[in-house]
Amino acid sequence: MGLLVEIGGIQRQLSIGSRVNLRARDGGKVKCEVVGFRDDRALLMPFGVLEGIGIGCKAEIAERDPVVFPNESWLGRVVNAMGEPIDGGPPLKSGNRAVPFRNAPPPAHTRQRVGEKIDLGVRALNSFVTCCRGQRMGIFAGSGVGKSVLFSMLARNTAADINVIGLIGERGREVQEFIKDDLGEEGLKRSIVVVATSDESALMRRQAAYLTLSLAEYFRDEDRDVLCLMDSVTRFAMAQRDIGLSGGEPPTSKGYTPTVFSELPKLLERAGPGSGKGSITGLFTVLVEGDDHNEPIADAVRGILDGHIVMERQIAERGRYPAINVLKSVSRTMPGCNSDNENTLISKAKQYLSTYDDMAEMIRLGAYRQGADPLVDEAIHFFPMLEEFMSQGKKDRASLSECFAALSEILAQQPDLETA
Repeated sequence: MGLLVEIGGIQRQLSIGSRVNLRARDGGKVKCEVVGFRDDRALLMPFGVLEGIGIGCKAEIAERDPVVFPNESWLGRVVNAMGEPIDGGPPLKSGNRAVPFRNAPPPAHTRQRVGEKIDLGVRALNSFVTCCRGQRMGIFAGSGVGKSVLFSMLARNTAADINVIGLIGERGREVQEFIKDDLGEEGLKRSIVVVATSDESALMRRQAAYLTLSLAEYFRDEDRDVLCLMDSVTRFAMAQRDIGLSGGEPPTSKGYTPTVFSELPKLLERAGPGSGKGSITGLFTVLVEGDDHNEPIADAVRGILDGHIVMERQIAERGRYPAINVLKSVSRTMPGCNSDNENTLISKAKQYLSTYDDMAEMIRLGAYRQGADPLVDEAIHFFPMLEEFMSQGKKDRASLSECFAALSEILAQQPDLETA
């Protein structure tokens, strides 16, 4: 019925998460996963289409703990949620070490602390939302605000040994565009791209998210600094919702089932520093429905991650890209990761932006008279320069040192308020 298949006869040998292969009438095989039980029968969801499956078809128990065997030769390749190549290249070589799809995060007391600052290559982030190695950040934005463009800038510009990029529930048309135009040949050489398009089953979309973290964990345990990019966590949550509802779970907030909110931390906690020298710096996009930044998934993810980057439609509409609202964005490693001089610069710039934001309506209406408040006068003077500083082209890159040098140069310009 719908996405669900009921089987009998072997249910007492199964548990939640077990794999089962259904033999179709034409001899084909359909991989499934156990998602629940009802009336002494096991409930399965398929990884593919159910054509040829009917009453009387055989169900065979597959491997209990599905694993993947990655190695260095996987770099530069594009794989599906099962770890199979989909880029037309040769078969992938198997490594010597098995990595489970559903792995547990390292124990909290064995984890290292986050490392030094990491260069994201984006001025607004390097300066106002500084990120460290092993930190996990969320990019929160509505549809059409420029989330995917910022995602591509981070994939291309961030300084890391290896990129593991998960495109979860992505539009099929955009996959090649991202790989060819945004990531480029040089970026792909140090990356593995995991793809599950929006037309694939909910299990495949969820599995792609698990595989993305499994590959990142493999290279982290090899003492490498890994950048894990996932677009998007919301589609992972939607896939888990579909699975939960099919298995008979009750819908809660906005139709999301309880397992969605238990699976999110299990997935996101896998990123971060490891027990050794390696780390996973996680950057996860969150698609906020109806531009509501307090909707259930955004709220849950914001509480799990180590910071959030907020993108707003109003900023995009006035032509400033990337449309990051630095006043609403937070990095939990700041201000500890910056020097005193850098923190002073950021605080001063934020004060001007906040003051202008408070008075913006009066300034636009002409109701503010110059000289009434010196701080507002300074904010009016610096606002256009700070807006230009935060604006950045898709192909541009700015290092950490360049960002703070440019910000220092802007704030060193004293406004001539008397003749202004």
